[in-house]
Amino acid sequence: QVQLVESGGGLVQAGGSLRLSCAASENINKFITMDWYRQAPGKQRELAARINRGGGTNYADSVKGRFTISRDNFKDTVYLQMNSLKPEDTAVYYCNALTQEEYREGVSGSWGKGTQVTVSS
Repeated sequence: QVQLVESGGGLVQAGGSLRLSCAASENINKFITMDWYRQAPGKQRELAARINRGGGTNYADSVKGRFTISRDNFKDTVYLQMNSLKPEDTAVYYCNALTQEEYREGVSGSWGKGTQVTVSS
C-alpha cells in the first residue's frame, strides 16, 4: 500500500498562508484522485480539495477561491496552497489517494497521518 506523508502544517494568523505537501511513495499517476480532507475537533472529516489524474480539480464551497490543489508528477507530490486562512480552517489535514480498483471496490483508499493547521484570530 502506498505511503503518504503530509507536511507543511503549523500555526498561522488569520489572513496568512500555508502550503501543505503530500509526498507519495509510489507514482501518483496510478491514482484516479488525490484529495485533501480535513477534520476539525468534534467534527466529521470533510473533503477540502480534490485533483484527478487528468488535473481536474474540485473544492469545498468553504475553501473556493482561497485554496489551490496541485500536483507534481515528477516528485510524486500533491500540494495544497492555502491563502486568506480563517480560524475555521483550523483542523488536521489528511491526504488521500484512490486507485481505480479501490474505487470499484468501494473502499476509501490510502491515508496519511495528517498535519495540524491552526489559524489564530
